[in-house]
Amino acid sequence: MRLENRWRFNVLAVLFGLAGVIIFIQTIRLQIIPAGKAIRQEGDDRFQGVLLDIDAPRGQIYDRTGHLLAGNKIVYEVGIQLEYVEEPSAIAQVLNAVLGMDYYEALDIANIPYNEEDAVYAVVERRVPAEKAALISSFIEQWVERKESGVQEGNLDGLVIFPYLHRNYPEGDLASSVIGFVAFDEEGYEEIGYYGLEEEYNDSLAGTKQKVWVPFNPNYVTETRHVPTGVSLVLTLDRDIQMMVEDMVDKAIEDYHALSATIIVMNPENGEIYAMSSTPHLDLNEFWKLGEVYPPEIPFNRGVSQAFEPGSVFKIFTMAAALDAEKVTPETTFDDTGSINVGGIIIKNWNEDAWWEQDMIGCLRHSLNVCLAWVGTQLEADLFYQYMNAFGFGTKTGVDLAWEAYGRLKEPGDGDWYPSDLGTNTFGQGVSVTPIQLIMAASAMANDGKMMVPHVVRSIIDGNSQYNIHPQVAGQPVSAETARVLTDMLAISLEKEASSATVSGYRLAGKTGTAQISMGKAGYTKDRTNASFIGWGPLPDVRFLVYIWLEKPTTSIWGSEVAAPIFPEVVEELVVLMDIPSDDVRNALFSQ
Repeated sequence: MRLENRWRFNVLAVLFGLAGVIIFIQTIRLQIIPAGKAIRQEGDDRFQGVLLDIDAPRGQIYDRTGHLLAGNKIVYEVGIQLEYVEEPSAIAQVLNAVLGMDYYEALDIANIPYNEEDAVYAVVERRVPAEKAALISSFIEQWVERKESGVQEGNLDGLVIFPYLHRNYPEGDLASSVIGFVAFDEEGYEEIGYYGLEEEYNDSLAGTKQKVWVPFNPNYVTETRHVPTGVSLVLTLDRDIQMMVEDMVDKAIEDYHALSATIIVMNPENGEIYAMSSTPHLDLNEFWKLGEVYPPEIPFNRGVSQAFEPGSVFKIFTMAAALDAEKVTPETTFDDTGSINVGGIIIKNWNEDAWWEQDMIGCLRHSLNVCLAWVGTQLEADLFYQYMNAFGFGTKTGVDLAWEAYGRLKEPGDGDWYPSDLGTNTFGQGVSVTPIQLIMAASAMANDGKMMVPHVVRSIIDGNSQYNIHPQVAGQPVSAETARVLTDMLAISLEKEASSATVSGYRLAGKTGTAQISMGKAGYTKDRTNASFIGWGPLPDVRFLVYIWLEKPTTSIWGSEVAAPIFPEVVEELVVLMDIPSDDVRNALFSQ
């Protein structure tokens, strides 16, 4: 080595030494500084593996007897990894042949330019059934075989299939308005629940996503961590009763040509809803048809989301309040002259006739507006609205379903309340309620004065634990004695009237409702009504409470002619499905 070149080697040695010192210092620094953790994690993510979010399987929904109403099944997503596409036309041909896609639409997707920032993967179609997924897989396998043998045509590189769990409803449209459905959100990224139980319990049913580390080095691969399923729900609904009620709803539409029909069956002792059905029905497996089945103005579940004026069924709450406040007794008489002035307006009966002397049973039996308006004046406004608030009108019931509406109960002090409202409110005009509010309020009459919160979830199953939903008392608006007296009055009314709502062998209580429909400033229609009936039994040990509502029936406007006849049809099926013996048999058993 020449002496004149030695300094060059010394300089290089110093430089390499300094570089080593700098690397050593930087390595130590990365272990110490806070930002070092993020840098190390980024290195791990890029070169050692990837951290994936794994969705939990969605919890299932069962009826009270264990029938599956909502579960999961494996379906497939067909997509294209844009980076590997070499022959878009071949991919488009397969998608056209198997999925029925328009060839040029498929070609446009396959031709999307790859971009590492925002164009890596394109979804072609979700919810692809297993048979179609298998056919696409066979095409891909055939291409791989041809490729290995040197054939270049028909390149399907980039076409991929991923299995995933998708919500499935084995009963189709059964209890659709109660269950709701699961679909992708607006961004098309995450499946979430819409309407009914699927929305109300979405977070619990969906469970918690788990982060799972997947190493690139196969030597470090371990068994994938178990992802717990979301909670499952056992409902108070009875599949057989629900099916019967849905048949009755459809039959009512056909028989009475109503715009809609709603029926709710509840156990008034604990608030369990055995069935809830309203029209129209949606096959939950075809939720994308929502817009076709439900125009924007139609609620998904009329039973909880649609408020309307109830008409004469409201009279039972006015009478209960007056009985409880000791303003009247069943024997109190009223001389009905056919009209009464309350707050400056003249109120008349449904047929505009005078019914002369009637006791309170007769007032209910003949559904006399004039008599009930007089009863309201005996209570006076403060006491009347105090009782109506106690019955829960104007507030939500707390039912465990999404999109519950409030309804409206105007009161003294509200800007749009007038003294005349006291008269009209007594017979259900000028008040708006939901079916679920009515049935909760009526549960007080059928349950010795205790009003029960309605609910459709009976128990929640989380892993190996089960949590039962306990009945909740919403209040006691009237005494047990008042409830029993009013129930007896309504039973006598049905019996004396020889009503079409009676059922041979079973003593029942009930009341019809016919409400003209408000047209705002134009007043009320006379040819379109909300027709309804509410009833419970068998007496005295009540097992069921039924509310029936027909919106704008056209064969008749009267609740007594279109809603009341449905009640015995429902009851005749209920006593069989619930195994309730006739009064004579029960009395004989109790006397032994």
